[in-house]
Amino acid sequence: MADPEQTQFRTIVVGLVWNRHSQLLFCKMHPDRGVFPGQWGFPGGGIEPGERMDQALRRELREELGIEIEDIRPAFFKDGRYHKSFVDGSKRPIYMIFLMFHCTTVSDTIYLNDEFTEYRWLSEDQQEGIVFNQETIDTLARLGPWQAVRQ
Repeated sequence: MADPEQTQFRTIVVGLVWNRHSQLLFCKMHPDRGVFPGQWGFPGGGIEPGERMDQALRRELREELGIEIEDIRPAFFKDGRYHKSFVDGSKRPIYMIFLMFHCTTVSDTIYLNDEFTEYRWLSEDQQEGIVFNQETIDTLARLGPWQAVRQ
């Protein structure tokens, strides 16, 4: 068990980013960094001191993907303990609180920064063959049928 004194704590905003075609945005992490290296998941990041949740979500999606979002609404929250990998091969324990938000992108055009290697807009029937991280699998199970979520 990791020493609680050395465990980092982060509150993360996560975008369940929908486009106008009822597709969700998925991004693939670099293979050598992050909590879910090399796996597909949802975009997002940490809330900075003094930042509201919606401000953090807008900032993170703008920085990582070059997109603007609208229609932000809370979905649910969850948490867990993980190990974060770094480019130098080191790992550190981290406790993360995920604040999940539905939102709609203003444009489908994505400009990836160095956080991700790929992205895909997927419909509910296009998930086969994608290696999602465990938290994304859990999130998709909680969402249920996508059409019901979008209404």
